[in-house]
Amino acid sequence: MVSTRLHGLRGSDPLRVAPQRGIAGTATSSLWFEQAMAHESGSAQAEAELPATADVAVVGGGFTGLWTALALKRRRPSVEVVLLEADLCGSGASGRNGGFILTSWSKFSSLRTACGEADAVAYGRAVQDGVGAIARFCADHEIDALLRGEGWLWAATNDAQMDSWQETVEQLDAAGAQPFELVGAEAVQALTGSPVHRGGVIDPAAAVVQPALLARGLRRAAIAAGVIVCERTPVQTIEATVSPMLITARGGLRAERVVLATGAWAAVIPEVRRALVVVASDIVATEPIPDRLRELGWRHGLGISDSRRLVNYYRQSEDGRVVFGKGGGGVALRGQIRPGFLGSSPRARDITGQFHYVFPMLADVPAPRSWRGPVDYSINGLPFFAELPERPGVIVGAGFSGSGVGPAYTAGDVLAAIALGEDDHPGPEGLCRLPGGAMPPEPLRFAGGVAVRAAVARKEADEDGGRRTGRVTRALAALDPTSFVDRG
Repeated sequence: MVSTRLHGLRGSDPLRVAPQRGIAGTATSSLWFEQAMAHESGSAQAEAELPATADVAVVGGGFTGLWTALALKRRRPSVEVVLLEADLCGSGASGRNGGFILTSWSKFSSLRTACGEADAVAYGRAVQDGVGAIARFCADHEIDALLRGEGWLWAATNDAQMDSWQETVEQLDAAGAQPFELVGAEAVQALTGSPVHRGGVIDPAAAVVQPALLARGLRRAAIAAGVIVCERTPVQTIEATVSPMLITARGGLRAERVVLATGAWAAVIPEVRRALVVVASDIVATEPIPDRLRELGWRHGLGISDSRRLVNYYRQSEDGRVVFGKGGGGVALRGQIRPGFLGSSPRARDITGQFHYVFPMLADVPAPRSWRGPVDYSINGLPFFAELPERPGVIVGAGFSGSGVGPAYTAGDVLAAIALGEDDHPGPEGLCRLPGGAMPPEPLRFAGGVAVRAAVARKEADEDGGRRTGRVTRALAALDPTSFVDRG
């Protein structure tokens, strides 16, 4: 988890990166993170000494930061890399998500618009290859992250969602890429055990993972590769000098290059915030019910998302729990992530109701655990990797828009290459710059975001109930720029 507050991005003003009150060290842990930390001894959590200098400083100990640090050492073993994390690696969004290792094919329409068809296909194939690379990395480094490569189902759970994938599939076919497999109602119900599923497409390249186990395993691998990992080391200021100076709670670090791999926390940077909105995503989990899940016939390693904008996403855990999440929670004012974004879910009751809607035969099963985390939605739903225009040597990667576990592997390679001044990386030109366009200024953005998300929720509740939605609600809902999957 990274606690950041960045100001003053012009001239020689410093980037002030001060911990936000009430976040670092006080967040409610996810079930995933509790399980992961229970596997570690005290020595595994020992804090490294902060060195005085580094070639590259990576700020953020989640998937993007850890893969970036590992890619730096892979590309140039002699490079001195220091990773700075305000809390513990994996305690932020990387240890709070649903654990879906997805490709980027569902975002193809937006990728094609941003990058052109050829680059969109090449990037899509790179991210797909990255899913396999994550599995191989875990095997090679003995990281038992409970990874299961049994695919991802993009499904419809009401009539309004039917064929939401069709335009994307047709565009992929025209581009010579056919990653999805079409499944009809009978087949999808057999795969999931749910009578609510009306149809969908499967991406067989996708996987599920216990995300906090993966993050903690990457931390161990980074240390073994020679990365100096400094946890509980929040960065307070990055001074604008020839070689940036990072002032932390534990001392100063001078680095030639800085990679800000802070995910949603990057939204406090004005240049980034104009094209980024931070919303909460919430998850509930049942107690283990493996026998009942076997009776359903739900394929154990299959991750599922429906086709609503406030997406429902769900999968089984290795010990037989249903882990059920929902996007589109609270909106962050001015991109600042308050403690409520890292606590237990205030929407737990509603999300449990969605779980029971999808699996009515499990309506007697409670979901006593809940947590939430921040999601960095970009204006076009795509990640970006760029040096800050007025901050030479400071590079940012963000905008994963709710599906960053898989693409973070590719992102790490892109960010490492940019930091080293190398061009041989899989990042298309259309993603290697800050996004164009801008969302409304604050506080209009916050007020509008709250109104639009409420309209989307009303519209989707009407769709579940087969009701017609009013004109005003439809118009407001259409203003929502975010979606877990592509809308063209």
